[in-house]
Amino acid sequence: MRPITDAIPKPLVRVAGKTLLDWGLDSLAAAGVAKAVVNVHYLPEQIVAHVAARHEPRIIISDESDRLLDSAGGIVKALQELGDQPFYILNADTFWIDHGPLNLGRLALAWDGAKMDILLMLADLHQATGHCGSTDFLVAPDGTLRRSKGDPAGLIYAGAAIVHPRLFAAASAEPHSLNAYFDKAIATGRLFGMPMHGHWITVGTPDAIPLAEAAVAGALTESQ
Repeated sequence: MRPITDAIPKPLVRVAGKTLLDWGLDSLAAAGVAKAVVNVHYLPEQIVAHVAARHEPRIIISDESDRLLDSAGGIVKALQELGDQPFYILNADTFWIDHGPLNLGRLALAWDGAKMDILLMLADLHQATGHCGSTDFLVAPDGTLRRSKGDPAGLIYAGAAIVHPRLFAAASAEPHSLNAYFDKAIATGRLFGMPMHGHWITVGTPDAIPLAEAAVAGALTESQ
C-alpha cells in the first residue's frame, strides 16, 4: 500500500471516509460484540490513539511491535483476552457491505460447536472487488470445505470467521499462519463455510482505493 503506508499503518488507510480498521470494528459492534482485541506492529502508536476514540466495541491492544506473529501467532498471544468461548476473527484489509441480515450475525447463527472448529465467511468471485487471485475453497453439500485449488466453482475466504479456542490448545505464540489450522480442520471434517450476502471488498494497493469506493457506493445503493 506504499506510498500511503510510509506514514500510516495499513489498517488506518481510509476507504469511503472510513479506515479499514473501523469498517471491521463497526461490523463487530453492529453484531453485538462488546470487546475486540486489535494487534499492532507497524506504527503502533497511531492505531492505539485511533481506537482510543471509539466507544464500542471496547478495544484491547495486543502489542506485536517487537515481532509480528502472523495470523495464527497473533491469535495465540491474544487468547488470554479472548476467553474459552468461540470468537470472531477479522482481517484488517478486507471489509464488506451487508445485504439483508448482518453477515456476522448469520455466521453466529450458523455456528455449531459440536461439529465445527472453524466457520469461514465466504464470497463469490462475482460479489468481490479488488480480489486478484483465484478461489480458496469448495463447499460440500453438508457445508464442509476443501481447498478449491483455483477451481472457478469455488469461493473466496472473505477475511471473517468464527473459531473455537480449543484449536490452539497446543500452540505457542510464535509466528505462524492460520492456514495450517484450516488444513487441520479440513482433515478432521471440522472446517465449514457460510456464503455471505452482500459485497466483499479487499484493498491491496493505492490504485484499488477508487475501485473500492465505487463498489461501496454501489453496494450501499443496492442495500437500501
